[in-house]
Amino acid sequence: MIQPGTLRSPHAVFLHALLLFVLTPLLTACSDDPVSNEPVSDGLEYVAPEDVGWSSSKLEQARQFADQSGYAAVMVAYDGKVFFSWGQIGNSYRSHSIRKPFLSALYGIHVNRGEIDLDATLEELGIDDIPPSLTIEEKQAIVRELLQSRSGVYHEAAAEADTMIALRPPRGSHPHGTFYYYNNWDFNAAGTIFKEETGLDIFETFKTEIADPIGMEDFNTSSCYYQYEQNKSMHPAYHFRMSARDMLRFGVLYQKNGRWLDGQIVPPAWINESTSAYSLVDSASGVGYGYMWAVIPAGSQFSQIFGSAGFYHTGYGGHAIVILTDLNLVIVERVDTDAPGWVDPGDAGMELGLMIINARI
Repeated sequence: MIQPGTLRSPHAVFLHALLLFVLTPLLTACSDDPVSNEPVSDGLEYVAPEDVGWSSSKLEQARQFADQSGYAAVMVAYDGKVFFSWGQIGNSYRSHSIRKPFLSALYGIHVNRGEIDLDATLEELGIDDIPPSLTIEEKQAIVRELLQSRSGVYHEAAAEADTMIALRPPRGSHPHGTFYYYNNWDFNAAGTIFKEETGLDIFETFKTEIADPIGMEDFNTSSCYYQYEQNKSMHPAYHFRMSARDMLRFGVLYQKNGRWLDGQIVPPAWINESTSAYSLVDSASGVGYGYMWAVIPAGSQFSQIFGSAGFYHTGYGGHAIVILTDLNLVIVERVDTDAPGWVDPGDAGMELGLMIINARI
């Protein structure tokens, strides 16, 4: 059952940006890469836009608009068929908050193996933090609630944006499981729990369990890192760097219900569970939140705009990965937030998204 969220959450604060920005993922264009109708043995196939119902000429207009709007790379696939590949698709950019779905996928694998109990409390797992330490009440939050961003633990956290700090509820203001707030403490502590319960490193495990099996071309654990802010919290943020083409593969993995070629990578039951909405982030758009995924429920305003339900996550500066399940579409947008003078696409997403929707044949 979807529970109401709060206008104090960063997802709600950024709602207007998301309404514009999340539409941006529908951008596509004629590919800058050679087009081949021959299937690729690693699970992806490159096709011409018309092969999957898009107009190359109309998409070229969208590509030009995307270029002018500050994107560094954009890729789109229909049911594993890549019909748009533009920009620096092999460059590994910071993923920002898209780190969270990557950890969610690892949770699904290791929960399925019985190594992590989603209903274990923080107290049972020995999870605490620097003073002011967690209260007895806060320690009753369960792992599942951390993934849902509903723990009720409002301790300082590493890698918090200023907006998140400003909107963080007071300690003890909401019992665990009753209130949604987009909470980096929850996400970071979930990383600590994963490491302690499995005995594994997040980045190395992502490489062996996901990146290698689905053929990621550019992923390198040496470019990933933990961000410690020990004056705030003992739980570090876990930062991924990833290329557009590798992120697209991750999206296609989810679009195909966790399966890649002949192998089941992420359990399908986990994909269904983790991309179901447990909080209503905003009543106007209908956007919800699952286990480290933003959710577009069927019948919501967003699903009507897109013509599909689905799920997505965004990252600071214009990054997005979107899976539109009814349309079998995966869209990845990247911005080079390391580059001096980089440009946030901002509200260009609405116009660009409409251009792409209208480019469908």
